[in-house]
Amino acid sequence: MARKVRIVNARDFVSAKPDGTLNLEEGEQLLREVVGISDPLGEEFDILVDTRDAVSVLSATDLWFLADRLLRHPKTFAGRTAILCPNERFDHAAFFALCAESKGVEMHAFTSYEEAMAWLQAPR
Repeated sequence: MARKVRIVNARDFVSAKPDGTLNLEEGEQLLREVVGISDPLGEEFDILVDTRDAVSVLSATDLWFLADRLLRHPKTFAGRTAILCPNERFDHAAFFALCAESKGVEMHAFTSYEEAMAWLQAPR
């Protein structure tokens, strides 16, 4: 049976300051809003985070910080999470996925939408 997938565009919950650096505080607040919308649904789902249109590049510290924040929302990130990114940022997305995996979140980075969806829909 296929699982439900929620698609989230990174620009919807991660914002950058005018100089292009990530605004972590605002990003975390917007993440809480996404979680708040998802919680009342009361159903399990997987998430595809599309970062292809994101304009800022995150540092390793920023990626670790955001991965740590995922743990505050265990119900939202209980399923699989696919990070979709452009080729030039694959290393950053893979590092973020590694950070999240080290904290128990099932996450994988992809540059292909089709491959990401196939992984999300694959049997557990």
